[in-house]
Amino acid sequence: MHPLASLAKKTVETFVNTGKVPTVPEQLPPEFLEKAGVFVSIKKHGGLRGCIGTFSPVTSSIAAETIANAISAATGDPRFSPVTADELDDLVYSVDVLTPPERVTDIRELDPKRFGIILSSGHKRGLLLPDLEGVDTVEEQIRITQMKAGIFPGEKTELSRFTVQRYS
Repeated sequence: MHPLASLAKKTVETFVNTGKVPTVPEQLPPEFLEKAGVFVSIKKHGGLRGCIGTFSPVTSSIAAETIANAISAATGDPRFSPVTADELDDLVYSVDVLTPPERVTDIRELDPKRFGIILSSGHKRGLLLPDLEGVDTVEEQIRITQMKAGIFPGEKTELSRFTVQRYS
């Protein structure tokens, strides 16, 4: 297991079992002390169990971002009840580190396998990670992101793309 995925796992297990937030480990590669947006995804028996992240960094490092988002994915994803101690052994973790988003003016600049997208309309904003099972077209990627953000078809939107480094 990659060190960031291991950090997410350790974080969730510590928080669920003790209520305590672990500190950033000292023995991490230097690149994990940089700043970036991070999404933590938790799966159980192949199905999504929680996924929360940040578009851009809000903490001091990728490691700190991973800790914060692992706890949020396990306990604060509104689509799911909080993770319980009974299910910890069944969980699988992945951590996506995002590149800074770049504005897109033509959907031909998108590829759902390579790029995630951020769709914005006023104060509404949605994000969809790249290379998700069942998302094979740009149109499907945009439709799902619109639904997540509560953006109606025909609303004026801004579109950005990003890539991720996925660790599991």
